[in-house]
Amino acid sequence: MATKIILDPGHGGFDNGATYEGRTEKADNLNLALAVGDLLSDLGYDVEYTRTTDVYDSPLRKAQIGNESGADYFISFHRNSSATPSQYGGVQTLVYDDSGVKADMARAINSALEQLGFRNINVDERPDLAVLRRTNMPALLIETGFINNDYDNYLFDYNFEQIAEAIANAIDETLQNEG
Repeated sequence: MATKIILDPGHGGFDNGATYEGRTEKADNLNLALAVGDLLSDLGYDVEYTRTTDVYDSPLRKAQIGNESGADYFISFHRNSSATPSQYGGVQTLVYDDSGVKADMARAINSALEQLGFRNINVDERPDLAVLRRTNMPALLIETGFINNDYDNYLFDYNFEQIAEAIANAIDETLQNEG
């Protein structure tokens, strides 16, 4: 039986997430989640999504969707933002607590994205986030660069396929090592 992974493109519908010069986090998250999902499917994983179109569900509802799916892993896609454009840059992956397969996977994803030019901000515990706290399976939230950082956006756009491949491969390698 294939490992089931549910991918959560953060935000959606009326909730744009962070915005910068006409760019919306919800669109970047959806595009990346769908690309990673295609690659994970090609690797033999059973992939589902919390959304595949521009609709809104609360973070609690997204956790419920994940739980109802019976998925083995929950991965949420986001872009970071800061008060001032280009104040910060880099990738960061958030986990409920820094232990187990989710922490290993988070480090592998950050490392893979660092090899593509992103600054590695590291793994951070965020037990207050509903999609990490309310899911019944190992969960992580990837902040794929800062949406209000021109360099991070350049990397996100220019290396989009490589970013999707890096995330999918880091997930796959982590799960292969766990098995």
